[in-house]
Amino acid sequence: MSKDILLDTCALIWLAAGSKALSAQARTAIAKAPNVYVSSISAFEIAYKHVRGGLKLPCDPEQWFQKVLETHDIKELFLDSTVFIKAASLPLIHKDPCDRCIIATAMLKSLPVATGDTVFKKYGINIMG
Repeated sequence: MSKDILLDTCALIWLAAGSKALSAQARTAIAKAPNVYVSSISAFEIAYKHVRGGLKLPCDPEQWFQKVLETHDIKELFLDSTVFIKAASLPLIHKDPCDRCIIATAMLKSLPVATGDTVFKKYGINIMG
């Protein structure tokens, strides 16, 4: 039985670009998942990287983000105080606050994560690279 899946920011970018950086296992899981999710913190990460010159996009970040979600039928999971409190209380294995929010969301929603970041595993998260 296929499971819902949460994409981290890199996985979302890779999916949108059709990149081989997203493993065949992750692409298959995404294709078979009843629901594919992304945290709203990924919109922040993408916009921030774009504004700082680290990520080239064909349009402004808001348009890009919404188009990718629509094109790939991805649902956005919004952050709330529960996610932020969980992210802040996690052991300091991963120091990136955006990734900590994605990890917290995965834990709270019991979702595997499509990510290339193997540190997620140290939190007991099931990952697909």
